[in-house]
This record gives sequence, C-alpha cells and structure tokens, in this order.
Amino acid sequence: MVSMFNSTIAAVSTPRGKGGIAVIRVSGNDAVRICSQFVFPVNNAPLSSVKANTAVLCRVLSSDGEVMDEAIVTVFHAPRSYTGEDTVEISCHGGILLTDEILTRTFECGAVQATAGEFTRRAFSAGKMTLSEAESVIGVIDAQSSAALRLARSNLGGTLTKRVEGVYALIRSVVSSVYAGIDFPDEDLQTMDDGEMMRGIIEAKNELISLADTYRIGHAVCDGIPTAICGKPNTGKSSILNLLLGEKRAIVTDIPGTTRDMIRENAVLGDVTLNLRDTAGIRETADAVEKIGIDVALEQIGGCELILAVFDGSRELDGDDDRIIENVSRAAKSGAQAIALINKRDCTIAADTARIGAEFAHVLTVSAFDGSCRDMIADKINELFVGGALDTSSGIVTTARQHASVLRALDAVRDAERALSDYGADTAGSELERAMAELGELDGREVGADIVDSIFHKFCVGK
Repeated sequence: MVSMFNSTIAAVSTPRGKGGIAVIRVSGNDAVRICSQFVFPVNNAPLSSVKANTAVLCRVLSSDGEVMDEAIVTVFHAPRSYTGEDTVEISCHGGILLTDEILTRTFECGAVQATAGEFTRRAFSAGKMTLSEAESVIGVIDAQSSAALRLARSNLGGTLTKRVEGVYALIRSVVSSVYAGIDFPDEDLQTMDDGEMMRGIIEAKNELISLADTYRIGHAVCDGIPTAICGKPNTGKSSILNLLLGEKRAIVTDIPGTTRDMIRENAVLGDVTLNLRDTAGIRETADAVEKIGIDVALEQIGGCELILAVFDGSRELDGDDDRIIENVSRAAKSGAQAIALINKRDCTIAADTARIGAEFAHVLTVSAFDGSCRDMIADKINELFVGGALDTSSGIVTTARQHASVLRALDAVRDAERALSDYGADTAGSELERAMAELGELDGREVGADIVDSIFHKFCVGK
C-alpha cells in the first residue's frame, strides 16, 4: 500500500499525566525504519523482523545509547493497522517526562508531530472507515452516558453507514434506469417506466424522512438537550435542579430571588443528557441586578429545546405565573418541548392544576425532595425525545453535519418527485444525482477538504 501522506507522524495517544503506561503511536511509510533507530527487541533481533501484530519487549535508547525505558512494542504492517499504514506503538511507563522524551526521540529520528485527529484522518483516507464512522470515534471518546456510548459504538460498527448505503443504492437504481433509457433508446434494456420510477423516488423520500427524524434522538443522547428550568421565585427551581443532578449544586433558601445568575450543569436522565440552565425567578422587581437575571431567564426560555416550568402547587397562581405561562407557550409554538412541574405535592395543592393542564401538554405533580420524582421526570423526557427504549441497531444520525446532508438529499428527492411529474425522467434524474452527491458527502464519498478538516480538528492529538 502506498500512503497518500508523505510524512511519518508520531504522538502520545494516551491522556497526558502519570499512569501505569503511556502509548506513543508512530504511523507512516517510514514508521518501522524510524523506530528501528532507537527501539531494540531484547532478543537482539532487529525491529524490522518482528512479526506483524505481535507485541515484543524492547529497550528504548536515547541518542547517546542510554536505556530510557523497557517497553512493550507492537508493529503493524499496512494495510492491517488502524491508519492503514505501517504503524509502531510503543507502550512505555506512564511518566510525563519519560513519554515526552520518547516522543522527542521519534522526532529526532525523522517523525513529525501528528496534528489533531491525524491518525483517524489517515484511516478515513485509507478507506478503513467512512466519515460518519470517523465521527463516531469522537462520540466514543466524548460519551457522557452509557446510551451515548452504545450509540457511538453502533455507528462506529457501521449501522448508520449501512442505512445510508441502502438509500444511496435505491436512488442509484432509479438514476441508472433513467440514463439507460436516455443513452441507449434502441437497446432492449429493462428500464423503469414512470410509475416504477415514482415508486422508487417515494420510497427513497420516506427513507430519508425517517433517517432525518432520528437526529432528534441522536442529538438528545449525544449532544444533550438545552434545558431551561424556569418559574417565579420560591417555586423550587433550584431544588428541582439539585434533584435532577443528584447533588446539592444550587443554594436553596426561603428568601425570594436567591438565584440571580444562571447555573449551567449537565445531568444524565435515562438515555438522554440535559444541558441544564437554572435561571432567576421571574417576577416584577425594581432590583436592577435581579432584573438582569430575569432578562437572562426569559432569553433562555426562548432559546432552549426543553423547558421545565416549575409552579408552587401549595399557592394559587398569580400574575408572575401568568407571565411564565405566556413566555413558555410562545416558546412551545416555536418548537420547544415544555413540561409543567407542579412542585410541593407533599403540601395541600392550592394551584389551579386544571388551568396548568390546559396550557401544557405535559404536566407532572412532583416533590423536589422525593427521589422517585427524578425517575418520573426522566421517563417523561425520554418519552418525548427518544420515544421509548433506545434502539441503536438501525443507524441514528448524531451530528448536525450528518443531519444537514440528509435534509439536502431529501430536498433533492422531493424536487425529483415534482420534476418527474412536470418535466420528465431526465430532469428527475438530475435531481436524483444531486441527492446521491449529498449522501456521498455524508459518508465521505464526495466531500470537500474543508469539511474533512473541520471534523478531524475536533479530535485530540494522538487519535
């Protein structure tokens, strides 16, 4: 295999810090030659003679011939390596100074510093993985919950790629029929008639709609749902935040207006992650500082995907509650999900629950001091954003880039559907080619260097 990359790169692939071991990865056409200059198997055989995919005990020598460390070294030969290139991995003792010295030794012998994500980029360029699978590597590393890890592993295993390939193949079959009929009109080829083409286009459209809809799940599981906790003062907003976090993060007092600044925390509830924002209590006030906090709270209500509106169930609704309802209703009409939490169910309920029920599609009566209410809230949120148990077997869109590609492909297929009715098969074929190009961009068949750069710059150095 001849690599498209001229340089041989090196980096520490384990987190910086003290540990039992650290791994220095060297990849490229000259990886074995470079490492042979300072890595010597203890059996005195040259490193170049080490059998591929075999770990051997080696001495790692400094430039003056002193033993820097004894390390376990593994040699991989192209194309059977992570990058698809010749690769050497040096597993040394995990001291910060030691790993830096060994990495510097690779540079002295001819390697260059790997950039962020360059090992995985080389794997993608070598055809070892698709672009969506490469993005799943980031998902595995960055996963904050077991659900996010399961989803990333599934897509890394190719579930999303297979689903996209299925739609791509369907569209390609229609396009092939279109151009076979146009280019070879006198040949006795089995081409689709307009009815068969339309059925194929509609099937592709429905598949893309279904695929685009999965982003709601992927976004909720992997990125987290921007969530505002709002309400008037002393309804128990901060106590709800503490309940969801499972710890006392926010100060809770009987004094109205305790929370003035916005508190940001992440909480995993079932399969989804909430990017929580506890905001100032919304009320009429002359306090300039508190008013700034209230303005921030109102802004968050308008910009979040999920709103947890907290009402004091032990008190009657008042004008401040009306203001909450008005702002949340406006946000819900713009697409946000809203859940009314009638707090303090351990007290006598005085709030007009019927009115709250009329304004909110989802209402829960809870106590911020009852741990079981956390599960109740989690079940409702998972129902809204995941729709039940998380099924990772069919391929789920997890990034905004993937989602945008699917939507553009869907637009092209819809244009093809209209074109077939209005202008004929050849115009529809052009639109379907555009849909194929968009799906090709999703998995890297047809993708610009700038998009590839932006994806791999999100990686850490060494991966």
